[in-house]
Amino acid sequence: MSKTILTNVRAFAVGADLTGASNKIELSAEVEDKDATNYASQGWKEVLGGLASAEISGEGQWEAGDPTKVDDASWAQLGGVGPWSVSANNAANVGDLAYFTNALRSAYTVFDAVGEIAPWSGTAKSSWPLVRGQFAHPPGTARTANGTGTGLQIGAVPAGRRMFAALHVLSASGTTPSLTARVESSVDNTFGSPTTRLTFAAASAAGGQALRTDGTAITDTWWRIAWTITGTTPSFLFVAALGIQ
Repeated sequence: MSKTILTNVRAFAVGADLTGASNKIELSAEVEDKDATNYASQGWKEVLGGLASAEISGEGQWEAGDPTKVDDASWAQLGGVGPWSVSANNAANVGDLAYFTNALRSAYTVFDAVGEIAPWSGTAKSSWPLVRGQFAHPPGTARTANGTGTGLQIGAVPAGRRMFAALHVLSASGTTPSLTARVESSVDNTFGSPTTRLTFAAASAAGGQALRTDGTAITDTWWRIAWTITGTTPSFLFVAALGIQ
């Protein structure tokens, strides 16, 4: 990706798409520097990397009235932990760069002076590692039946590292709709005999989930999202992201 002007940063907070209600999204990550200076340091300060953390902050135009709006979603999420996924400057197509984490919704601020467009601002702080991965399912494609997503060559998972996955269910409609998404891996892009690595809990409404593997090495290099949908005339909009950390 070349140098770019930020015009279409996508931000998904649990079950809400904040893109159309935000005009600033900022992602930061840091590692604590711990002083390890001693008499053998030859007069130079020595530091060691301590705990890592990440923070996502955003602001934009306030809206309320249903669970997909920023106010309803922020109040429901405040004090809770759920997945946040942010794009670099794209429409969240399959394979696009994604930064995501499981984060605590720690702050929410609304309103301003008379005559101003009602604003909001908020902050989420990481409860899991920040993952640099890829979007595995786009937000604008409605799913009404069982299916599988596009395969991504994300790579093998070394021992001690994990495959992380975030799922944002943005909307659900129909009678008793149910979506059960899963993460599959394969030795190649044919997915002739895929292995299910993670399975999300069944979802029937907007919301979000984050999962990760247990740290065991996985030699498969191809990954995808697959899903099972049940109900009467069900329809779901959802976003998924995958990455190794």
